Amino acid sequence: MTLHLVQSFNRIGEENAFAVLARATELQRQGKDIINLGIGQPDFRTPEHIVEAAIKALRDGHHGYTPATGILPLREAVAADLHKRFNVTVDPDLVMIMPGGKVTMFMAILMFGEPGVEIMYPDPGFPIYRSMIEFTGATPVPVPIREANGFAFSADETLALITPKTRLLIVNSPANPTGGVTPKAEIDKLIAGLAKFPDVAIMSDEIYAQMTYDGLAHQTLLAYPEIRDRLILLDGWSKTYAMTGWRMGYSVWPKMLYDAARKLAVNSFSCVNASAQYAGLAALTGPQDEVHKMVAEFDARRKIVVEGLNALPNVSCAVPKGAFYAFPNISKTGWKAKKLASALLEETGVATIGGPDFGVYGEGYIRLSYANSAENIRHALKRMEEFLTTVNPQQ
Repeated sequence: MTLHLVQSFNRIGEENAFAVLARATELQRQGKDIINLGIGQPDFRTPEHIVEAAIKALRDGHHGYTPATGILPLREAVAADLHKRFNVTVDPDLVMIMPGGKVTMFMAILMFGEPGVEIMYPDPGFPIYRSMIEFTGATPVPVPIREANGFAFSADETLALITPKTRLLIVNSPANPTGGVTPKAEIDKLIAGLAKFPDVAIMSDEIYAQMTYDGLAHQTLLAYPEIRDRLILLDGWSKTYAMTGWRMGYSVWPKMLYDAARKLAVNSFSCVNASAQYAGLAALTGPQDEVHKMVAEFDARRKIVVEGLNALPNVSCAVPKGAFYAFPNISKTGWKAKKLASALLEETGVATIGGPDFGVYGEGYIRLSYANSAENIRHALKRMEEFLTTVNPQQ
């Protein structure tokens, strides 16, 4: 018997961080001591008041379907939170609650991707962008994210890549995998330039919006009224509130796209888990102390990581300004990035991700997540130092 999948499945990729996690877990099961700096997941517990809100919701009988777009109190809380943080006005009826962040990417790219069109995305960037673009048959157009530019996107370079075939532009700041934060002046320039391309939609991935350092304030694209009628915002609870397993995300849509997104929700996941939505409500409306503590701890670890990486032989690391990733340059070590990442895991028990897993411009870099304890990070850096000092490069 032969089963014939549609050809688009030959083009779909995946997120290699989960493959590395699976391999690290297998090695751990075999008795190897593993320090996982690969997966982008906070190592903190979800704050207790959030957990209790979910338990209360279950005890109160919230066991059924909710609206596909999410419960109204939660959509109102999202709008209120965005107003509080950024002084922007968002209609709760344009907010959609999602089972995580990826679904917004999935929907946006499905809406605009088809053979013969182009979709632009950051490279190095979150691998699902390119995977989904290729799945739709659209042509992926990488926007280079360069170390020389502080891992911020260049407005001029981005605008120069737009063609009559461009349907969607994806931007991400603070960024995965680089930790780069694009300055407001550069975003201003991009928005001004986009006035010449009114038919290009924008998806702004702002999932790390509350994780910026060195006094930087996050600049949301919601603050630009001139693009609100074609802007899709992606955000959620996973990183900010240590809720990766809860699968809680949200998006803000232009009015003309909202019903299309609602129909995709109805046809795919029906609605987000009811009790998780009440947890999300408690997260936004309750105390934010734990969020501030987590970000302060990430900042402390960031400094340890950057200092340690820059002390390694032939390794240099730009200072990340956001998220919880470092993206060190390993090109002078003589190793190819993916081979080095694999060797570090197999030989030293340190899990990292090779830069090419994030795009064609990722060669010469590896990604480390500092969502792990300071003690583990120091141990990992020591193992990396011993390895790079004693093991010859393998091309």
